[in-house]
Amino acid sequence: MPNRTGLLALTALLAAPAAFAELPQRLEPVEVYADRPQQAPGSRAVLDAQLIADTAADRPAEILNQAPAVNIQMNSGQEHLIAIRSPVLTGGAGQGSFLILENGVPIRSPAFGNVNSLIEPHHEVADAIEIVRGPGSAKYGSNAVHGLLNFILPDAGSPQSARLSYSTLGRLRGDASVNLGAATRLNLSLMEDEGWRDDTGSQQQKLSLVTQADLAGWDASFWLAASSLNQETASFIQGPGAYKDRDLSETNPNPEAFRDAWSARLGGRLSRELGPGTLTLLPNLHSQAMIFSQHFLPYGGVEKNAHTGGGVLARYEFASTGPVQWRLGADTDFATGYLREIQPQPNANPAFPQGIHYDYTVDTAVFALWAEADWQLTGSLRLLAGLRGETHSYDYTTRAPTGINGRFNVTPDRTDDFTFLTPKLGLVWDQSWGALYANYARGARAPQVSDLYRLQNRQIAGEIDTETLDSLEIGARGALLYGHLTFDVAAWWMEKENFFFRDSDGLNVTEGSTRHVGIDAEATLKFSPTLSATGNLAWSDQTYTFNRPVVAAQERIVSGNRIDTAPEWLGNARLDWQASPALKLSLTLDHVGEYFMDPANTVTYPGHTVLGARAGYVFTDGLEGYVILRNLTDEKYADRADVGFGQPRYFPGEPVNAAFGLTKKF
Repeated sequence: MPNRTGLLALTALLAAPAAFAELPQRLEPVEVYADRPQQAPGSRAVLDAQLIADTAADRPAEILNQAPAVNIQMNSGQEHLIAIRSPVLTGGAGQGSFLILENGVPIRSPAFGNVNSLIEPHHEVADAIEIVRGPGSAKYGSNAVHGLLNFILPDAGSPQSARLSYSTLGRLRGDASVNLGAATRLNLSLMEDEGWRDDTGSQQQKLSLVTQADLAGWDASFWLAASSLNQETASFIQGPGAYKDRDLSETNPNPEAFRDAWSARLGGRLSRELGPGTLTLLPNLHSQAMIFSQHFLPYGGVEKNAHTGGGVLARYEFASTGPVQWRLGADTDFATGYLREIQPQPNANPAFPQGIHYDYTVDTAVFALWAEADWQLTGSLRLLAGLRGETHSYDYTTRAPTGINGRFNVTPDRTDDFTFLTPKLGLVWDQSWGALYANYARGARAPQVSDLYRLQNRQIAGEIDTETLDSLEIGARGALLYGHLTFDVAAWWMEKENFFFRDSDGLNVTEGSTRHVGIDAEATLKFSPTLSATGNLAWSDQTYTFNRPVVAAQERIVSGNRIDTAPEWLGNARLDWQASPALKLSLTLDHVGEYFMDPANTVTYPGHTVLGARAGYVFTDGLEGYVILRNLTDEKYADRADVGFGQPRYFPGEPVNAAFGLTKKF
């Protein structure tokens, strides 16, 4: 384990005086960075800086699951899987169905996703996190299929802070966000985790730097962000209801499992007035590498992957003499990456031969043009229409012998291309209390590199097509009871085609189709200036709409089956009481409903409800002490439950634990 010098050095910041003059309040960050008007049609939630600070999330799920229809499953350590108005998706579907942004810029090139990509953004100190539910491809491109998450880094205009905490599970953490002058902000997060399960220690470091400048008439901001994770990983525990056994939950059947990863990103935003409108350029570079053991597969492979890419996003916004505001864009991205998978040990099953399974490099290029028209039809009715055209090209080269080797199929060198259009059309009808909205949007994703070239013996190279999702939603948002109640509620229907996924037998399915319907809502009720309640609730019915006969695999899928790991109900609630000017108390509830663990709908997980609490006391001069209690009732539950290769398996949830911390704001 590394030394704790970096963490302990943060304690000096807790008592530091306010050394920097207060800067003017900047514009609302999501407006600035995401280029998405707050009153656009469609469903959107924003987790603000205060909620992020109060939650003090050690893992992304702890903060993100407070948004409607979001279900981030925690696995081991910092590992996780994402759902936004969707099942919890794995493999290529999990990599490519959710677009992750930082200051409005994708953190990865489209074809090189990672189901664990939320380990990379600096969520610990974020100024805001924007979650868009439903397709965003018409503006943001490939991968914004079920939704997107946008992490806004704090800059020199945000309040400064430093925090140090320690958990009863052996988790030591420090965060700092401080100014290095009038226009530059340094953000740092360090964590050392002993791990509550056997052999699961980890160390994580994140750094981000944001600076602003006036460059020859351009209003410019630049940011650098980097992360590093060294993790000993626990694997699934197996057997029906295994998560209910606390002793078994603390074990690690694969103590040799690990995950080491790093990432770095450099981005910029340059804006200036040009002609009748504003031109914005967003140049960006990103690089990442990861090596990990595939403890979730029966042959225990080791994978190493990496990619480096970048490009420019260009936007031009202007208003004509009429009631229409135009937004035009052109995006490029170029990347090169590789993947190597090796099975170190022999396996009794001849489908999993020892040695190299895959070893390839891929170069990709993406070009896109898009346009949006925001038309004020009447004084209270607006129409928003958009269309994006996008093309992806792949150049694949293998270093492994070609042909079928057990379950694995190495295709010869080849090139592939995908082109698609993604439209959207929405209406917003403004009312005195808020607005009604209706929205149609198409989401699409070109295949991930792993979809195309990590083939199995029953697949044929080139058979995978662009995945599409068509979505309709209607909703209402606004404020009632003289502003004491704010709300946003939406009903939605989605159809997905060319769904590519891996079933519980570990076999790839290339031409799936699914239907998704649901309702999600969030609301905040202020009972008094000191007492408020916030909550969200989501119901969904998500089903397969194709048949897969039993001859294709051991696992049969019938049209109408519920999609596995798609809970019918999700809920989250929070009660905040400012008991005195110095003391703030909070209670939280997180609910995950029952769901099927396999596509054949033969095994279920009953769901769970987990309670939490927080108490914070401000002593003086912005110095706050706090305690956060997680899993207050010591519920025995599973963060993830599925069936793998015929066996029920689980990632158990943490037992009751407490985190004690100090925060200094200045």
